[in-house]
This record gives sequence, C-alpha cells and structure tokens, in this order.
Amino acid sequence: MAIENQYLPDVETILSHRHDNGADLWATPDNRLLKGSPFSTFESALYLLELGMSNKEPIFKAVADLIFSVWQEDGRFKIYPKGSIYPCQTAIAANVMCHLGYVEDERLQKTFRHFLDTQYQDGGWRCNKFSFGHGEETKYSNPQPTLNALNAFRFSNYLNNEPALDRAVEFLLQHWVIRKPIGPCHYGIGTLFMQVEYPFRNYNLFEYVYVLSFYNCAKNDDRFLEAFEVLKSKTVNGQIVVERVVPKLAKLSFCKKGEPSILATKRYHEILKNLS
Repeated sequence: MAIENQYLPDVETILSHRHDNGADLWATPDNRLLKGSPFSTFESALYLLELGMSNKEPIFKAVADLIFSVWQEDGRFKIYPKGSIYPCQTAIAANVMCHLGYVEDERLQKTFRHFLDTQYQDGGWRCNKFSFGHGEETKYSNPQPTLNALNAFRFSNYLNNEPALDRAVEFLLQHWVIRKPIGPCHYGIGTLFMQVEYPFRNYNLFEYVYVLSFYNCAKNDDRFLEAFEVLKSKTVNGQIVVERVVPKLAKLSFCKKGEPSILATKRYHEILKNLS
C-alpha cells in the first residue's frame, strides 16, 4: 500500500519529530524507545505504517535495528537503559517488530516462547509492579499488555493453533464482564475505554475488538459480539468516527476527532472480514 497524497503532510509531520528526544528515530541518546509519547520510536513507526508507508523502506530497517539492539537473549526487550524489564515493554516491542515484518526472525520466535513460558495463571501477562498498592484487583494480569501480546501473536503461526493464546483471549473477554480496573496498573472498561480512539495507542473498544477478531475462540463468544455491536453502533454510514485522539496528534488529517477516518474504517472492514 502506497502513501496517498492526502496523507503526505501527516508523514512529514511525524518525520519532523524524529530528533525530538535527542537522538535519531524518535529515541533518546540512551535508547529509551518509549520516551516522548505520542512521538516515541514505537508509536511513530506504527503511525507511518498506518499511513501506508511500506515496511521495506530504509527508515524501518533502521528502526528495526534500533529495537533489536535492546533485545535480550531470553527474548525480552530492554527499552529503558535502567530498571526492570516488564512484560508490557516486551509486548510493545514485539508488536511493532511484527508489524515491521520480522515475525519469522529467530529473535522474535524466542520472544514468543518467552511469552508462552511466562503466562500468568489467569491467562494474561502481568507486570510485577504495584504503583497503586497491592489491592485485590492486582491479582489479575494487565489487560493492555495482554492485548498487545495478542496483537503480536496474530502475525505468527501460533494464531488459532496455541491453547495458551485462547486462555489470553478468555482473560480479556472476562474483563468485558468484570469492567472494573484490574491488574497492577488498573486497566478498566469505562467511559474512556468506550470512546473510539485512533490510531491504536491505548486500551480501548476499537483496538480490543480489532485484535480479538483475529482469534477464532472470540468470534462467536457473546462477550465479544456484544463489544462488536457497541463498536458497530458508533459507526456513521459504515464509517469509523474518531471520538478520542491524543491532543498532539489532533492536527493530523488521518485521525481528526469527530470526523470519519478512512484509515480507521479500513481497520473496521478488517474486523468485518474476520467475522464473515
């Protein structure tokens, strides 16, 4: 898919931020790859892909080399130079690398194995970090890192062939019922979750339905179908209307708040195709 002329200014804007954090490719000099949101290394790469830039472009080879430079032998990605490595960080990195076309790389295969070996008892993935204390809700996995991991796995041969992933899907479908904030980082399903956010950045209805639509065990589940119907009810003339976008992206044409988005609607059509 080539970049359409109408999106070239968006591409230029994203590229204009590539040195904002002190180094090239939206990174910091010490390789903090999630720094500078919403123009971090990971996010910016995904925006450019969403806008139609081919993952064969030289800039993506450079981004991939940068991300792989922080890959660890056990399969994790150390996206900050100091501190612990959390599953959420590795899930973000793995998801981006899969979008960039590296799913068959032996390092990514090792990362997939790491995820399968470290799955939490409820089926999701859980960061051992308790910013909000140790309440009853923290016994659960973190929903967004679990969704990110499933987003990466959907590119792989594990998709619909690995019972562990069905357990991860079940965990997320159960959250649709629980609704309340769960996991050490308190991910909930409330007003903000129900707003259609685009591009995909946070735990929200649109990305939730999109990722789960790739998994056969979700497609006929009443909980998933209820979530899908909520998303469907928000469309206008079959198009996705962006309800929420981070302010720093508000001027980009492909994700204007309150307006139909052609590219978001393409993602919606993928959901429909997955369910057909």
